[in-house]
Amino acid sequence: MPDTQTHFRACHLCEAICGVEIKTQGNEIISIKGDPLDPFSRGHICPKATALKDLHEDSDRLRSPVKKVNGKWQPIAWQQAIEDIATAVAKLQQRFGNDTVGVYAGNPNVHNYGNLTHGRQLRKALATRNNFSATSLDQLPHQLVAYLMYGHQFLIPVPDIDETEFMLILGANPLASNGSMMTVPDVKKRLKQIQQRGGRFVVIDPRRTETADIADAHHFIRPGSDAFLLFAMIHTLFDEGLVDLGGLDDFVADLEQLESLFAPFTPELAEAKTQIDAATIRGLARELANTPKAVVYGRMGVSVQQFGTLCQWAIQLLNLLTGHLDNVGGALVPASAVAYVKPGEPGAGHFAKYHSRVSGLPEFSGEFPASVMAEEMLTEGEGQIRAMITLAGNPVLSAPNGRRLDEAFNGLDLMVSLDFYINETTRHADYILPPTGPLEHDHYDIAFHRLAVRNTTRFNEPVFEPAEGSLHDWEILNALGAAIAEAKGFEIKPLPAPDMLMDFALQSGPYGKAAGSDHALSLAKLKAHPHGIDLGPLRPSLTERLCTEDKKIHALHDLFVNDIARLKASIKQETPSFQLIGRRHVRSNNSWMHNYYRLIKGKARSQCLMHPKDMQTLGIEDGQTVRVRSRVGEVETAVQGSEEIMPGVVSIPHGWGHQRDGVRLNIASQQVGVSVNDLTDDEYFDQATGNAALNGVPVEIIPLAQA
Repeated sequence: MPDTQTHFRACHLCEAICGVEIKTQGNEIISIKGDPLDPFSRGHICPKATALKDLHEDSDRLRSPVKKVNGKWQPIAWQQAIEDIATAVAKLQQRFGNDTVGVYAGNPNVHNYGNLTHGRQLRKALATRNNFSATSLDQLPHQLVAYLMYGHQFLIPVPDIDETEFMLILGANPLASNGSMMTVPDVKKRLKQIQQRGGRFVVIDPRRTETADIADAHHFIRPGSDAFLLFAMIHTLFDEGLVDLGGLDDFVADLEQLESLFAPFTPELAEAKTQIDAATIRGLARELANTPKAVVYGRMGVSVQQFGTLCQWAIQLLNLLTGHLDNVGGALVPASAVAYVKPGEPGAGHFAKYHSRVSGLPEFSGEFPASVMAEEMLTEGEGQIRAMITLAGNPVLSAPNGRRLDEAFNGLDLMVSLDFYINETTRHADYILPPTGPLEHDHYDIAFHRLAVRNTTRFNEPVFEPAEGSLHDWEILNALGAAIAEAKGFEIKPLPAPDMLMDFALQSGPYGKAAGSDHALSLAKLKAHPHGIDLGPLRPSLTERLCTEDKKIHALHDLFVNDIARLKASIKQETPSFQLIGRRHVRSNNSWMHNYYRLIKGKARSQCLMHPKDMQTLGIEDGQTVRVRSRVGEVETAVQGSEEIMPGVVSIPHGWGHQRDGVRLNIASQQVGVSVNDLTDDEYFDQATGNAALNGVPVEIIPLAQA
């Protein structure tokens, strides 16, 4: 029997990056536990980490390239696949132009550093404007607001949760998500520690979530109305003389116009729109202003809705106007060892330099909103997308109007997917190129260390040697980029391995050689500390790191002013009888996790939640099947009555709906569910940015007997 070996690394399955201890014998994983010596996660893991074993061993996971021939998958050699793809791409682009090829990058890309470091090789070769990603299905408002206010899309303040005394949480359920745009392992303990030191945290959500259950207070809110609540709180700050910039007075521009902009948005107006009473709204504003260490945090419920950009702007303003921005216990910018954001740092961003061909929506940092992806494939004419390359994404289940995307992908001249699953999206591909599994390569969490609630760093060594003949994602991207460029008549030099790029970044970063320390960071040093290295708590640093030209915080922008007019116009709009929201479970935040029994065992979790009063009105019994219908589609699903959901709201979880033909997934216990994104609407989005509005979608509920 092989000797038992112990490996330490971080779980890559969500943003919490919890440290894990993995014991192996040969090629078999015999145990996965939390790493108690990880200075960030402190031994905590959630159930997803144990499924790393299932992912590594999954018989459905592709391990070599496949090509579709007459509707059947056949193996193909790496070199042949890359040459064939490059030739086909070059021919299409030479005939129809570079924009005839589109690229979609899914959420797993930020969990896999080879995709982050080498994805540019492919984009450089393609030179297409038709780039899309999960950013516009998720956190685009966060990044755009950071760019407009602070000058860089990744200069994003996060809650100093370990020091705060009052935390207001809107549209977020960190007990299920483990934090999001806020890297925070062991979040339940951290939230309870707020209470243990005499503080409070309050949750605003249309559903009484797992996080709301342990909060000091929870207030139901109508989906999509959060901007009225946030604006009313800002109104109260000005109205009651509670504005205090906390030392940032000399660093803020455009402050003088704010009071008049927010004057019409009274707590009474907010009460009518949100169903939260005016006294409570004023009380929240006062508590935020009068608590020395306090912070506002908002996530998917306020980002992925029709006024997501205004919501994220208002959250930044609330932290600024109450003196909690760039102050301990408030909202602070992490000081990451890699990709440290400072003036002159690449990737600051740009907005609306050009617009999408059909609907005219603005680009952000070279990407169009994913909501227009289907129409760009289906609408004929110059610039029509005829080929797509997907990178670790499943937009048929994760983007709005999934059935239309199904149709669009099915009609392409060429489709290539870098993925190790045949899923609802990649089933349309002509070629699937599977990279090595996550435990077969090294990794550094570039994105999540710079959103972390404590400054730490760690490098993850591979647990297993990759199989002979397999390729890492960065090797595929290097090879594909070079081959496409060659087929188009130019040359792209390959990038070195990502670990070499990380070594350079570490040594040139804020804790590297420039820091002048005898303990300067390098890749070798991180390898010698497999549990990671603690770099200390968050500290104020925003003023010295502002990337705006005048080195000031821009509290106002024309984009926000113009969108306020749209918010005012919505005041007279009637609230739909039912609004749809998503939800997330700690065991299944991504669709491919449903392939593992240990993550979906137990009672079904894919039902439609509905308040018992609404069920009684419609004559629906618990467990009955109903038809849920929106403008773009309908699904049939069982109903579960629950008082955790507010009346007039229904909730269907994200990531389910595994009943498309040709999907090679052995869904554990056959819980296929329905796809909520067969109901979400590609024409229902945040008009300021084009970011998808996946929450607050108007729907009709029809008992099946009546359907």
